[in-house]
Parts: sequence; C-alpha cells; structure tokens
Amino acid sequence: MPATTVESRTLPVLGHETWVQVTTPTDPRPGALPLVVLHGGPGMAHDYVANLAALAAETGRTVVHYDQLGCGRSTHLPDAPPGYWTPQLFVDEFHAVLAGLGIERCHVLGQSWGGMLGAEIAVRGPASLVSLAICNSPASMSLWVEGAAQLRAELPADVRDALDRHEAAGTTTDPEYLAATQVFYARHVCRTTPVHPDFAATEAQLEADPTVYHTMNGPNEFHVVGTLRDWSIVDRLPAIAVPTLVVAGEFDEATPATWAPFVERIPDVTSHVFPGASHCSHLEQPEEFRAVVAAFLARHDDTAGESR
Repeated sequence: MPATTVESRTLPVLGHETWVQVTTPTDPRPGALPLVVLHGGPGMAHDYVANLAALAAETGRTVVHYDQLGCGRSTHLPDAPPGYWTPQLFVDEFHAVLAGLGIERCHVLGQSWGGMLGAEIAVRGPASLVSLAICNSPASMSLWVEGAAQLRAELPADVRDALDRHEAAGTTTDPEYLAATQVFYARHVCRTTPVHPDFAATEAQLEADPTVYHTMNGPNEFHVVGTLRDWSIVDRLPAIAVPTLVVAGEFDEATPATWAPFVERIPDVTSHVFPGASHCSHLEQPEEFRAVVAAFLARHDDTAGESR
C-alpha cells in the first residue's frame, strides 16, 4: 500500500483556475497540520519543489502544492498588463486556495520568491498561518541585487564580459549570454550534475511562458529589472507573529546579507545553513533539507502541546 495518495485538480481563483496537488498520508499523525508549499520565480511552476511532497509520508501531514497564476498548469495570462502581477495578487490567490481546499490552519513553506510571498502573507497576520519557513529568499530585492553582484564579480572574466556586453546591448536572449548565465546558475542556483529533472521541468515551463518572471523579475536571477526591483519587506518583518524558520545554502545566490533581516527582525525565528548547498538546497540535499523542515514543523504542530 502506498504511503500517500495524490489528488490533482483545479480551483476557481480570482476569475481564473489555479492547479493544486494534495498529497495525503495514508497514516496521518494526529495534530499534524497541513503544509502549503509556495514555489519561486515568480512564475516558476511547482515541479522543482515537488520532492517536498515526501514530507507527507515522513511527517504524517497533508502537503499542498499549487502552480501560481500565470504559470505551470494554472491559467496563463500572457496579455495581462504588467500592473496585474503584484504580491497582493498572489497573497489573495493563497487565501483562495486555502478556502477552496477547506484548510483553516496550516504551515507555509516558501522557496525563493515563495519565501518572499510567505513573508507577505505572514505580515498581514492571517489566523490560518501557524508557522512559516522562508527558504533561500531575500528580504529585499536591493539586497538580492547587491549579493548577486558580489557573486557575479567572482565569475571568470570572459563570463562577466559576456554578461556585461549583452545586458548593455539588450541582447539577453543571445546564446552567448544564455551560456554565461548557466555558469552562474551552476555555481549558485542548482549544483546538481546533471541538472535535476524537476528543475529542468520547471525551466522548460518558464521558457514556454516567461510572462510573470520577465514582468516581475527580469531575464534571469541576477539582472533584476522587473516590477519587483524595488520590493522590500524589511521594515514590516516585526509584524510576523508566527514561529519562522529561515534556511539557505552555503553557496546560495541568496547570500547571508539578503536574508539577515529575517533573522534580525522576526521576533520568533531560527535559521539553518546547509553546507555545500546553493539556492536549490532541497534538490541538492533533499534528506537533510526535509529533516530540518520536519523537525521545525513538529515543534509547532497541535501535538506539540506545552513544548511549543
């Protein structure tokens, strides 16, 4: 008998359809609250964080994935104006997904942009949120850009030259530029060799429709020219009232300075760095990653009692 059952369907959300996947343990643990996983990008579908569904069997809780509007198996809106794509849109989508699934209380884990979104959800103080895990995420895009510039300065000279030339010329789809970005990605985004198939699946979907990513972020992880370029949650972090876990990789493109405000300003926070890992710590060190997350969730489940 399988340790979990998996159901996929779409929910009506904000006039569109959001695709959700619910992984339910066949042997649920009493008091283990659901975990909702928020993928990154924005606009990078859930596939690359799909392995977190293993937490269902490992911790006896339901795990929910969904593709945010504009990507993956949810409604695509390539003609939506740039102003449509805002953090508030995705906060509203999150609450609509919870309502559609009948979830009243849950843990949230967000990876990269998903962690930024998780923080945006948490600062609003929803009663549904029990804990938050912010994984490989910056507290502001200015900090992110500064960290990326530091890492970029460490790239080989010919790679830096290719990046600089094509960004100045606006030719960021040139094969030489794309090859140069892969050098950065192999160091700081996902260090698995060969490329992890889940990551490749998300990349393929992004390439097929980059609307959200290009609008909110830009052409890649370190050339941020989209509508999120001035985003910051630093000054709002003291409003996060739930226990929070912050994790990153040693070689993460989310450098320590980018996530330090989470640790410094969230009242109830713990942090963990995975040695040898980068931005996709959960793909590079899956068992270690899930163990850290599982221990954190267990401390804040309804079963924790007085130890919570």
